[in-house]
Amino acid sequence: MSEQSPYEQLGVTEESSFEEIQDAKQRLMLQHQDDHKLTEKIEAAYDAVIMDRLRLRQEGKIKVPERIRFPERGSEAPTTIKPLSIERSPSWLQKLIDKPSATELGISAGVFVVLAVMTLFAGAQGSSLLSLFLALGVFANIYFLNRKEQKFGRAVLITFFGLLLGIGLGAGIASGLEAAKVVFPFSVQQFYALITFFLLWLISSFLR
Repeated sequence: MSEQSPYEQLGVTEESSFEEIQDAKQRLMLQHQDDHKLTEKIEAAYDAVIMDRLRLRQEGKIKVPERIRFPERGSEAPTTIKPLSIERSPSWLQKLIDKPSATELGISAGVFVVLAVMTLFAGAQGSSLLSLFLALGVFANIYFLNRKEQKFGRAVLITFFGLLLGIGLGAGIASGLEAAKVVFPFSVQQFYALITFFLLWLISSFLR
């Protein structure tokens, strides 16, 4: 077998494709897997054929597939997509988004939970108490935002938009539930207030 050329040892010709050369090598390796010396010769013949193909490629005589010139590329792990993070976000977004501590989240959540509970028990007292609780929620939101950046005007503006968004979102959800004939365990005004408190909590916690 050693007197043969590398191509002849693999049972291929110089015109054989890369796939045919690979198949021939694998077939011979399986066929002679118990013969260590012979498998070494097959490996050596395969390497010689590949080197000859590279030489011919450098001379411009043949085109070698990428996987022959760079076989390690086939085993490269796929590129993973890096998760989004605030650090890689635009600067204006980094200035707007806050990462509160567990203590800060607990304090703001406690305030709005108390207001929400008081709202649930205020149904029989009319809308005056609901307006008072909403006002307290607005003041609490302004306070939490202002103490982060010490920008009172900005805190008031963000809170105002949050209030409008909360009422609008509550009205939209309430309309959808009413259309589905869902019975509220409390008044629609209370539902608006609860949605608004939740949104104000998100704003006071994660914006600045």
